[in-house]
Amino acid sequence: MRIATFNINGIGARLPALLQWLEEAQPDVACLQELKAPQEKFPAAAIEAAGYGVIWHGQKSWNGVAILARGTQPVEVGRGLAGDPSDEQSRYIEAVVNDVVIAGLYLPNGNPAPGPKFDYKLSWMERLILRGEQLLATGAPVVMAGDFNVIPTDLDVYKPERWLDDALFRPETREAFERLIAQGWTDSLRTMHPGEKIYTFWDYFRNAFGRDAGIRIDHLLLSPSLAPALKAAGVDKDVRGREKPSDHAPTWIELDPKKIPKVPKVTAKAVP
Repeated sequence: MRIATFNINGIGARLPALLQWLEEAQPDVACLQELKAPQEKFPAAAIEAAGYGVIWHGQKSWNGVAILARGTQPVEVGRGLAGDPSDEQSRYIEAVVNDVVIAGLYLPNGNPAPGPKFDYKLSWMERLILRGEQLLATGAPVVMAGDFNVIPTDLDVYKPERWLDDALFRPETREAFERLIAQGWTDSLRTMHPGEKIYTFWDYFRNAFGRDAGIRIDHLLLSPSLAPALKAAGVDKDVRGREKPSDHAPTWIELDPKKIPKVPKVTAKAVP
């Protein structure tokens, strides 16, 4: 079972690139971020024609997340994180696909830091940590996937000294991410590539991609019951080098279906 996450950076502008990648990679599940499209403008018909069921949570001009499932329809659990009724940003969506719970997210950037945007990022992370606890308490196999806007360690960034004051790399951000991981989640890409400099994002400026001056901010976290099924993880880096690309590359994992835990059938109603 191949599960991927891809910050598409504007689905209207990059729909052909998305469809090309879907045809080539054929992920069983794909979590998308930064749709930058209102709910009614999402190109559901084109994605369904490519063989994918889809649910999405749109927002005009900004944010937006979606979950695609090859040959089936994701069963939506919910959208948005609890804990802040005033939060109207489209950053979280959750579904069940083939008895695996998929939590797709686009964590706030938080810059400039310090400031209100950074405060929002940290409070959003606290809400995510709470949801992580709830998901793990179900015992269901869960993948939490998306653009976390978190650089976990020095190994995950080209020239870390240049990022010390950035919201993606500040100590408060990394500490919150560490507390999330400490619940029992497995950072799949780092687990499969423990000592490797491996990036998922390259800025459009200063020839960052050509110099491989990247950062790793797109993560797929596995619940303890699902971690033994992990057999591969990687980044489709070549997609970033194509014409008019997103500044992110698709990041993916492969799970051994035989090792996905056989738990009572997971349904949307079973996930609190």
